[in-house]
Amino acid sequence: MPVTAMRRAVTESVSGLPRAFWWLWTSTLVNRLGAFVATFMALYLTLERGYSASYAGLVVALHGLGGVVSSLGAGVMTDRLGRRPTLLVAQASTAVTVAVLAFVEHPAAIAGVAFLVGMASNASRPAVQAMMADIVRPEDRVRAFSLNYWAINLGFAISSAGAGFIAAYSYRAGFLIEAAMTMACAILVFIKLPESRPVRTALEKAAEPEVGLGTVLRDGRFMGVVGLSFLVALIFQQGSLGLPVAMGEAGFTPADYGLAIAVNGVLIVVLQIPVTRFIEHRDPRRLLVISSVVAGYGFGLTAFAGSLGVFALTVCVWTLAEIVNAPTQTSLVVRLSPVHGRGRYQGMYTTSWSVAALVAPLMSGFMIDRFGAEWLWGTCALLGTVAALGYWCLMRKLPEETPPLTEAPGPGPTEATEATAGATGVIAGAAEVIPAPPAAPRADSVAAPHP
Repeated sequence: MPVTAMRRAVTESVSGLPRAFWWLWTSTLVNRLGAFVATFMALYLTLERGYSASYAGLVVALHGLGGVVSSLGAGVMTDRLGRRPTLLVAQASTAVTVAVLAFVEHPAAIAGVAFLVGMASNASRPAVQAMMADIVRPEDRVRAFSLNYWAINLGFAISSAGAGFIAAYSYRAGFLIEAAMTMACAILVFIKLPESRPVRTALEKAAEPEVGLGTVLRDGRFMGVVGLSFLVALIFQQGSLGLPVAMGEAGFTPADYGLAIAVNGVLIVVLQIPVTRFIEHRDPRRLLVISSVVAGYGFGLTAFAGSLGVFALTVCVWTLAEIVNAPTQTSLVVRLSPVHGRGRYQGMYTTSWSVAALVAPLMSGFMIDRFGAEWLWGTCALLGTVAALGYWCLMRKLPEETPPLTEAPGPGPTEATEATAGATGVIAGAAEVIPAPPAAPRADSVAAPHP
């Protein structure tokens, strides 16, 4: 692609989004740049501290359990207290607990603090997603969530590479760097982001019942989507759980796995923005059906992999599904949730991924030990098929999305131009900003994407 065309594609992808979105995006990127605990926890406990693999697995599981516990509570806080206070509390708590984790030595203390780190770090997700839904126009949400997902993966890719060198010097330094960068995010949120929670008028309070967790649980269509997202999450988790074990049993080295899985991060960083331009106004039902099938059978193809190149090829297949599924799924959650219940709905959705992170290791370990890796990959294909059928059935007669009156207003011309210019500089380093027309639904918005 010529440089001019690439610059235009990037500019069109980042244009028209409000300044508050870009501060939130920057906070996400900085947060992921400092990620260290989740990546190196097991190595820290086994290599640095000398604990057994079983103990390391227990601590990692407790970290994940903390995320499960906090998801729903953070969703309630997001709706009751507001997006901004929840973000501040979550990020400041994460910074403090990560710093404490760098110094505790007793096994019980390490396990307890790891649980608290999991709780605090996961608590910010419902608030981030709800705030993003508040400040971005409905027609721009897929693009906004896609850019946020791109920032997560870009930050993670950079931090993983840098954290390896930091760990070689000092694991404690890595923990403290993460604590400092997370606290910087909390300060950034405090200074730059206003509260975005829509205010309930007296008329709305009288006309609409209060949204509680019971309301979420009784929402059959939404809970069906949560269940399907759990199945899809089980599939994607195997990229970091089942795949390395299966490659190890097949005689491949950790370096081989590193090369194969690196394809995932590279493709997301390279393709997320251009693919977003293709999918942002497409029918979400078809996108989710196709991405579920491609994810399931992408992992299913791993059963036939016998060389590093074929393993990398299978990673390419399911990564394409991930690129499409992640922003579409998050945007769908916003579409199905009431304005004043976004935090609770996002919290429930986040819980599905947190629970999958706990179940997936048990599933992959049991199936590989008992039946062999081929059965695991066949199960992934089956789960993808079930999820696709579920989305097809649940998403029939999906209501049209209309922007609520309480929605945060979009940026004015000056603000949009400044935000676009700033974002373009961050992402593409472009010296020239090419104006793009405001986003609007296209005539082909219900057409199925080409496979």
